[in-house]
Amino acid sequence: MIRSSKAIPLTEGSILTALLKLALPIIATSFVQMAYGFIDMIWVGRLGSGAVAAVGTSGFFTWLANALIIIPRIGAEVGVAQSIGRQDREGVAKAIRHSLQLIFVLSVVYAALLLIFRGPLLSFYRLGPDIQAMAGTYLAIICAGMVFFATNPVFTAIFNGSGDSATPFRINALGLVANIILDPMFIFGFGPIPRLEVVGAAVTTLLAQLLATSVFIWEARRRPELFSGLQLLKRPDWGYLRQMFARGLPMSLQSALFTLISMAIARIISAWGPVAIAVQRVGSQIESISWMTAGGFQSAMSAFAGQNYGARQGQRVYRGYFVGLGVVSCLGGVATAALVGAARPLISIFLHEPEALAVGTAYLRIIGLSQLPQAVEILTAGAFIGLGRTTPPSIVGISLNALRIPAALLLSGSALGLDGVWWTISISTILKGLILSAWYLRFMNKDQEMVTMRAESTAQEGTV
Repeated sequence: MIRSSKAIPLTEGSILTALLKLALPIIATSFVQMAYGFIDMIWVGRLGSGAVAAVGTSGFFTWLANALIIIPRIGAEVGVAQSIGRQDREGVAKAIRHSLQLIFVLSVVYAALLLIFRGPLLSFYRLGPDIQAMAGTYLAIICAGMVFFATNPVFTAIFNGSGDSATPFRINALGLVANIILDPMFIFGFGPIPRLEVVGAAVTTLLAQLLATSVFIWEARRRPELFSGLQLLKRPDWGYLRQMFARGLPMSLQSALFTLISMAIARIISAWGPVAIAVQRVGSQIESISWMTAGGFQSAMSAFAGQNYGARQGQRVYRGYFVGLGVVSCLGGVATAALVGAARPLISIFLHEPEALAVGTAYLRIIGLSQLPQAVEILTAGAFIGLGRTTPPSIVGISLNALRIPAALLLSGSALGLDGVWWTISISTILKGLILSAWYLRFMNKDQEMVTMRAESTAQEGTV
């Protein structure tokens, strides 16, 4: 059996226990990754809204990099999970080797293009010369560390797919600790380190990501059950890469278009000035507590569904979805109560100007209403991904996200003003959760392979 002593058994035992044990470290890892941005924003926020706008705008381009990361990340997580379910050691090695080869090439090419064209890209936002200069310098430094930024999620996916979510949590947490220590030192200066302000935030992020990558490599050398015999310099199997692209491309396109649509929304928001941009950036960081938590269950559901699909335990896949749905529904309800009921105290942690507080409070209250369906959408996407069916969540996500642009223009031009943009985001999120969950339930009850697999596994349970 392909299993590390650190892996959680996903094809046997209590479904709730398996999901929680796998999801909790993933959630903690998500909070760690989110905390990189939080910590930067806390310190950069003390430099003023201009610095926040510079870092926040640059963040759109690192966010866009996630679209490229998704292809090897899904290839790693699903490939490893399904291969372990089939007890296919060669399949595990192939999934890991190709995902690492692919992310290295993609991250280098993306960083080079972004470095070359960062000036014209940033000018799209009409930030003004001073803020654009800060954003350009910040982005150049981030490009230098793009390989580390991109490789860490792929390593995380490999371990998660194997059923070991604790190891990536510890490694990413180590990077966060480094970020916490170094951030104020490089931003405001400490001893021989000069005051670098926005540049310091970028340098700290690069160093923290480099540290995490180094530890991931060290850990991989200690895990022969996953990483032995990878032959990373071996010529890739182009047929396998095509399969990896076919599986990951729909979600990659969704992520890329989501980012581009968010950029367009940010341009609409920019008509209200730097304060509105800063509020949207900070508000999304606060909201990320909710969707990062749900994202932890997405990865857990993906690994759970993948391993059980590989082991042809269709009924366990079906039951697991409802168990996960119950958990994330509770989380979504709590998130709604927090964002709606404590909007002003939350936004005041990061922004202090009266205008920013008023705009940010409205943002959190409106977005807070969509947290439950958002959690359902994220979990359901993980269930589809684990089965290798990435098209449904992509279709739902792309179509409804694309509608945000005309809807935002329409509503923001009404008496709602800037609040019309926030309502556009909230309503479209609610619709995504409703439509995607209905699609998944129909798929599980109508798709011939899944119906057959569920019947077979139910029959096997009856004979035990």
